[in-house]
Amino acid sequence: MTADSSPSPNDAPIDPASASPAPAAAPATRKRRARRVLAWVLGALGALILLLVIGFLVYANVGVMAAEPDALAEVQDNPDVTLTDSGSAWVLAPASGESETGLVFIPGAKVDAVAYASTLVGAVEEGATVVITKPTLNLAFFDFRPLSTFTELAPEVDEWFVGGHSLGGVRACQLAEGTAGLVLFASYCANDLSDSGLAALSISATEDGLSTTEKVDAAAGLLPADTIFVVIDGGNHAGFGAYGPQAGDGEATISAEEMRAQITDALAPFLLQQ
Repeated sequence: MTADSSPSPNDAPIDPASASPAPAAAPATRKRRARRVLAWVLGALGALILLLVIGFLVYANVGVMAAEPDALAEVQDNPDVTLTDSGSAWVLAPASGESETGLVFIPGAKVDAVAYASTLVGAVEEGATVVITKPTLNLAFFDFRPLSTFTELAPEVDEWFVGGHSLGGVRACQLAEGTAGLVLFASYCANDLSDSGLAALSISATEDGLSTTEKVDAAAGLLPADTIFVVIDGGNHAGFGAYGPQAGDGEATISAEEMRAQITDALAPFLLQQ
């Protein structure tokens, strides 16, 4: 009996064209997996950014310190001044309409702009016009509008000063060059104005728990050498406006009326060169 010499099926040559492309499947799978991971990461990052934006908007708009109604009503009922809401700012002007000197005033963080009307009305009664800005998101550092946005609200004014309270004062320092002078309420500069030649007035208070007199003194070198420094004995941080108590502040030992009177005594002569 002879062995079968016919070729076995297992001995048939393999056609390369008919071979399975199995090795190519693994890279394709890895690419799909990488795309899914990237999409997940980008989605998670987008959601995080959205949550941060929402959280910030809530922070900026919730808990804004409103003007005290009684103090605001006194300004509104004052026959010697007018208080006008222009949309972008509150304009406080002499009722006579005659004013050559103006102050663009920037509020502190999360303080209703009109809460400063009762503090600034004394200088307006003396003849100054005050434009109290409404900062973007209630925070001065997010307001990039130029001063002209506010000065054009009182075209009769020839000479403009800029000032602010607390964080608003820090922003005012950044806008001060080119103006007639700078006014700081419980504030100090972060930029150097020592060689600017500006007239400057800095008013602070002994019981201020936020912009303490020590902080004001430490930054004094950033202001011109002839800056006028006024310290109100017994005043606190919130006393520069009329919006009620503020977290972290000290306790005032003088009345709100006395503090406003002392602010006027320093501010009006400075603005009006009396």
